[in-house]
Amino acid sequence: MRKSTIFLFLFSLFSCNSNIDKNQAFVPESSGNLNHVTIVMPEIDWKSSLGNTVRDSMGVIYKGLPLDEPQYSLRYMNPATFKGFARQNRNIIWFRKDSISRFQLAKNQFARPQILALITGQDQENQAFSFEENVSLLRRIIAENERKEKLRRINKSLSTENNLREKFGIRLEYPSAYKTVKDTTNFVWIQKSIQKGHLNLVVYTLPENSIDGAFNKKILNIRDSIGRLYIPGRLPGSYLITERAFRPYFFKVNLDGKKGYLTKGTWEVANDFMAGPFVNYMIHDSVQKRLVVIEGFAFAPSVSKRDYMFELNTILSTLKLGN
Repeated sequence: MRKSTIFLFLFSLFSCNSNIDKNQAFVPESSGNLNHVTIVMPEIDWKSSLGNTVRDSMGVIYKGLPLDEPQYSLRYMNPATFKGFARQNRNIIWFRKDSISRFQLAKNQFARPQILALITGQDQENQAFSFEENVSLLRRIIAENERKEKLRRINKSLSTENNLREKFGIRLEYPSAYKTVKDTTNFVWIQKSIQKGHLNLVVYTLPENSIDGAFNKKILNIRDSIGRLYIPGRLPGSYLITERAFRPYFFKVNLDGKKGYLTKGTWEVANDFMAGPFVNYMIHDSVQKRLVVIEGFAFAPSVSKRDYMFELNTILSTLKLGN
């Protein structure tokens, strides 16, 4: 089953990609909110074990938020209504009964950009097996599809500020709604106001050996020292630090072809009552013999923070070292 499933996936993906340029002009633009996925299956399946499998697998937690939020919001659709405009959703997982068990991916089938996963089988058990065999890959493909869509939206109104290029020799693509609020010798703070708070980007550099050894402890200590120096809270003597009660996530990453560390966690303000999620990259720049640090953090009390952090993560993924 595994071999045939993977073969069908590769065959379908190759076939769709080979025809995409030819068919692109004949499909409308896709629609839907970011990080939303439409699930198409009979209602009886949605309310039973197959639906539970899909909800559990696609409802994985978005890492690094103060409160658990799913990576994707799921929208159920009955096959009888899956036609016309409904087929223009950007991410679709479609379950159909068939004598052959298979998992197929199609790109831009009914709209563009669009990812359509078709899972078939003679019963719920077979369909669930094919789905679970491929769900990790499916989540990665949808995540990349959403990142590209967010970048497309960001590029509609890019900021023309050039202080990051002039000061650090780096490029970062972010919307014009973000404005620089602090620019010092080795620190830039950029901020966008939102309805109930603000989104923030900070950039600075460090000596290249700053996190040698126990890198996880050093990353957090550096964040705290930077917060004390440059990011004050609302009250006198307050400043941004790392919330240690919620253990941060650490990952080794490659960004712009450079090795580094990604940290996700929760920030708080010492001597005040403010908190929220952050994402921090420390990237090795061997040419300049330094670490380039780029971070995003959100202050959005009493509202969902997933989409805000998704925006910050997408912006940080555009880092380019060098002018």
